[in-house]
Amino acid sequence: MHVSQKGKLRYALLLIFLIIIIGTLGFLIIENFSFLDSLYMTVITVATVGFQEVHPLSDDGKIFTIFLIFTSLGTFFYSISVITTTIIDGEFRNYFKDFRLNAEIKKMENHVIVCGYGRNGKQAVTELSIHKHPFVIIEQKIDVIKEKGNSNDLFFIEGDATEDGVLLKAGIKTAKAVITSLPLDADNLFVVLSARSLNPDLIIISRASSDSSEKKLKIAGADNVVLPEKVGGAHMATLVLKPDVVEFLNNITVYESCTVNLEEFICKEMSQKFINKTLADIDIRNKTGANIIGFKTIEGNYIINPLPDTIILADTKLFVLGTPVQIAKMRKLFKDNL
Repeated sequence: MHVSQKGKLRYALLLIFLIIIIGTLGFLIIENFSFLDSLYMTVITVATVGFQEVHPLSDDGKIFTIFLIFTSLGTFFYSISVITTTIIDGEFRNYFKDFRLNAEIKKMENHVIVCGYGRNGKQAVTELSIHKHPFVIIEQKIDVIKEKGNSNDLFFIEGDATEDGVLLKAGIKTAKAVITSLPLDADNLFVVLSARSLNPDLIIISRASSDSSEKKLKIAGADNVVLPEKVGGAHMATLVLKPDVVEFLNNITVYESCTVNLEEFICKEMSQKFINKTLADIDIRNKTGANIIGFKTIEGNYIINPLPDTIILADTKLFVLGTPVQIAKMRKLFKDNL
């Protein structure tokens, strides 16, 4: 059975600890030494430094010391070898890096958990990075992350996303959303079920490879299901049928670095002075230059080009089109009036 370097380090430290405990107890019981003297005798015996005894030893004490030397000699040098190898190989540094990483993940809130770092998972991480939204990656094969990107820049957990313990370690209780892009639909289904039970308020997006899986994933609790093959095929067909429309839409993106951005604004996050007002009342076009091109009602219906008399309620959303400068002005307008 293969034992990792980290496992060997734990084993070596445990052996040293046990030897010290046994030696200290032995000198306490046999020689009636004080705790400090017993610990001192144990350390100099195990380390074979050759200092003089703190007190003359009885025959029983000498026999115990011989026993301690023979039993600890190999253990001590084995442990030192493992610790030295760990430090040289960088495992010790990686151990503290993992400790710091886990501490950072525990403090995360409103983040996204990405399960699986294949083609779809990597693309999701790229988009989240562009938006500077915090995320955690769960991947069983950590080499996949190291091959496809700089793991030093990523928050990741090595583990099986279908296990509740791994999801909890990724901070699912405080997460905003889960994106599960595992290769097998059955695994994605299991993640959706687990995630929904652990945090009922999560937004869950899942990958699927078939229409039948899409239905099951939605029943299990996924808010949205994406079929990459279907989306890719539809996009290629549209490039043939309506190439200019696709090119036009490509210029309207959600990326802040692009010429024109499409953004969504949650109305309940606005100042109360905007609630229960009409779109004509807030006059976004004249104040910022941005255009409100869509509206989501309380019932979840989408309205394209909403009328000026559309009333803004707390549980509705606005979809705004504009340049980065115009979008920034709109954000400032809402912020200044909070």
